[in-house]
Amino acid sequence: MSRNYRVTVLGDGGWGTALGLVSQRKHNPTLLWSAFPDYAKTLREKRENQKFLPGIPLPPEIKITADLKEAVEFGEILIIAIPTQFIRNVLHKLREADLSKKIILSVAKGIEKKTHLRPSEIVESLLGRANLAVLSGPSHAEEVARGIPTLVVVASKKEQCAVQAQEALRDRTFRIYIQTDVIGTELGGSLKNVLAIAAGICDGLGFGDNTKSGLLTRGLFEMTRLGVRMGANPNTFFGLSGLGDLMTTCFSPHGRNLRVGRELGRGKKIQEVLAGMEMVAEGVDTSEAVVELADKLGVKLAIMTEVYNVLFKGKDCSRAVEDLLARDAREEWKQY
Repeated sequence: MSRNYRVTVLGDGGWGTALGLVSQRKHNPTLLWSAFPDYAKTLREKRENQKFLPGIPLPPEIKITADLKEAVEFGEILIIAIPTQFIRNVLHKLREADLSKKIILSVAKGIEKKTHLRPSEIVESLLGRANLAVLSGPSHAEEVARGIPTLVVVASKKEQCAVQAQEALRDRTFRIYIQTDVIGTELGGSLKNVLAIAAGICDGLGFGDNTKSGLLTRGLFEMTRLGVRMGANPNTFFGLSGLGDLMTTCFSPHGRNLRVGRELGRGKKIQEVLAGMEMVAEGVDTSEAVVELADKLGVKLAIMTEVYNVLFKGKDCSRAVEDLLARDAREEWKQY
């Protein structure tokens, strides 16, 4: 028999709010934490996340607070739904908290700049050896919040952590698989955002299905190559957090990173694109981190490097495509 868990969601973005709704649907006592007291008050009064998940009512059963201490004490399961580049700032405040009996479930998708750490590594660097799991997969918040059938995966080095996270959140529309490859699961969810920018650039330049399909196939190879170099299981990248998430992000109208790429392909500069967005497009910062990481590891990532060049070096999108197509001829498939 499954049981209910007290669940705290750290982060009031669309994804965190959607997971709060999933938790509440399972009749878990659920609390949503916002870093901003004024916005927490707005959420309590409006019972709707108008900024990040408009049109979806928040049931009165979901508690909302801006008090981090209250939020952490409340939950048996702490869901970290904070953009990767801000996780450290929040968790730094929890270093003295006793989290030994809690499960920490990271749902962030990115790589930290400067340190090149994955979200779970940031958690462990600040909180030590926690009961840690990560969740990833093709899961747009807008669809999850509406109960549209969604499949994701939870990975943990401690099987029981993954099992308990699965037990707490899985329902008839939110199906959760489990596995042990934390590295691959996190990298799949992070690197696909960089490739989504590349896919958006293809759209913005007016290319067709042939171009995007070829791009994503080769991009998947790049994801796998880097992942294997970092110790991941290559099979993970052909699962939900790899191929599954890549397809969703690169074709769905909900995709923030896809939207960034489309605007770049139409001629806008990255500063202009980001200025018009409320939500964080994780692929922008991740592209910088992953290119630096790949260089350190001696792994060649042609597509992701060109995305970085467009974002941070001011390279023209058309020129980036030309340079990719002009590369030396080679075999399609070699050992990772």
